[in-house]
Amino acid sequence: MTVEKWAGIRNYNLRRGLMLMWPFDGKKKTIEKAGRSCYFSVKETSEGHEFNEFVNKLTEVLTNTSREVIFLCVGSDRSTGDSLGPIVGTMLKETDILLPVYGTLEKPVHALNINKILKEINQTHNDPFILGIDACLGDEKQIGFIFLKEGSLIPGMAVNKKLPHVGEYHMKAVVNYLDPLSPAQSLNNTRLYTVMMIAEAMTKIITQAVLGEGTT
Repeated sequence: MTVEKWAGIRNYNLRRGLMLMWPFDGKKKTIEKAGRSCYFSVKETSEGHEFNEFVNKLTEVLTNTSREVIFLCVGSDRSTGDSLGPIVGTMLKETDILLPVYGTLEKPVHALNINKILKEINQTHNDPFILGIDACLGDEKQIGFIFLKEGSLIPGMAVNKKLPHVGEYHMKAVVNYLDPLSPAQSLNNTRLYTVMMIAEAMTKIITQAVLGEGTT
């Protein structure tokens, strides 16, 4: 195989990988929904304008539905980067939000049991409004960014797993940069410090939104 052909294949895989993992896929439907999405970087202060806007946006999403809100935190504690969901779930369980939370460090929701958990949720709750929470990979400059987006969460994209789409809205955070040749390794090599910082910010955003502590 020539160097040029190898470079072409590698560039294609890189573009494909970025399309799979990028928090916003760049398609027309994403542009149309841009006004219904927002983001916040943990590098910013939690007292800043961007943080308050995020809280207010999530508050709007949660109050505009009459259905029971369920937080589904997806991920595995066996991978540092993928542990974001279960860590957020555990932190939420320790707060006073009094809303159902699925997916914790003790009882994670992952590829092997997500279908079973979704069935349990739908049997236990009448027409629930599910907000999915998960980690993702992206550009190195995006590490620490938290995104709120309308539409279903698609878990397992980091390792190209075909899992069911989840919920009406979702929050995703970039925990590490994307290596399209080894995305699973990118998740495994993620710093726990980064994950904890993001998890704390996500938990604070959610609790303030649920408890009505947003600012106008």
